[in-house]
Amino acid sequence: MRADCISNIIDYICVRKKIIFQSTMREIQFREALREAMSEEMRNDDKIYLMGEEVAEYNGAYKVSQGMLDEFGAKRVIDTPISELGFAGIGIGSAMNGLKPIIEFMTFNFSLVAIDQVINAAAKMMSMSGGQFSVPIVFRGPTGNAGMLSSQHSQCFENWYANCPGLKVVVPSNPYDAKGLLKSAILDPDPVIFMESELMYGDKGEVPEETYYIEIGKAKVVKEGTDVTLVGFGKIMKVVNAAAEELAKEGINAEVIDLRTVRPIDYATVIESVKKTNRLVIVEESWPLGSIATEVAFKVQKDAFDYLDAPIQRIMGGDVPLPYAPTLIQEYLPNADRVVKAVKQVMYVTK
Repeated sequence: MRADCISNIIDYICVRKKIIFQSTMREIQFREALREAMSEEMRNDDKIYLMGEEVAEYNGAYKVSQGMLDEFGAKRVIDTPISELGFAGIGIGSAMNGLKPIIEFMTFNFSLVAIDQVINAAAKMMSMSGGQFSVPIVFRGPTGNAGMLSSQHSQCFENWYANCPGLKVVVPSNPYDAKGLLKSAILDPDPVIFMESELMYGDKGEVPEETYYIEIGKAKVVKEGTDVTLVGFGKIMKVVNAAAEELAKEGINAEVIDLRTVRPIDYATVIESVKKTNRLVIVEESWPLGSIATEVAFKVQKDAFDYLDAPIQRIMGGDVPLPYAPTLIQEYLPNADRVVKAVKQVMYVTK
């Protein structure tokens, strides 16, 4: 019933969103969009609170929670010790008892310390309790490479968490999506993993002043095209969009899809696109084995094999721990040139 109510609210607001005029849009940073999402929901419901390392007195490690301590007080914006396992467990216990915590990991690399609580408690509690306990909790923070931070601070765990039933995994690529998806995640009765990027917090984009929500599990067709489908999510969409622009200069019209969430994955949108373009290239930052790209490729070849005119291509990060040296980082990460080359391969273009 709670999930149905949330869906109805989102449907209603999505209809309202269609009548928002351009004059109500303003350009704000990614971090500001996240802050607005949290603050708006916290004003609506005093059961929602934010907890994590440096979220209060320091205004957040990346200034996402700037000013929230002043507005909501120390009982709802809570600094924690450097103990991810501990405060993740506290958050889960409070969610089981009626609160709606937002748990910030300074980086999802540090969430490995708390992964037992996330996987064995939050994700499984509804099933293990026979439906007696829901866990309406959001775990949020940055994921992936952020520059010269080397191997232990540059990892992508989207596919790890997406592998676990009971979790929803959201990876926004721009301020508009970040706000709408985070608001939906906070209202969701299930645990949500909300993954951001250190390299995107300063990015600016247009966000409405009006309230809006984006449904979890729905991909977005960023650009319509006819020749090839490009799929990505999160900050790698910058690479995908840049590649689409380069391809357009050569007369290749790419359709671009931003998955936005990787559990659940909106396979239907991807498959409908492939039925039109007959070719697919998937771009992802993480290691190749067991990736989201692998799963999407499997699903497309299973359900749309007869529409494919070429083998599916993946552009992935390197199959090694991320190096420290900037030259090696460039070799490791997907880039627009690699995407363009892959598109030409699936189109059998030799020049």
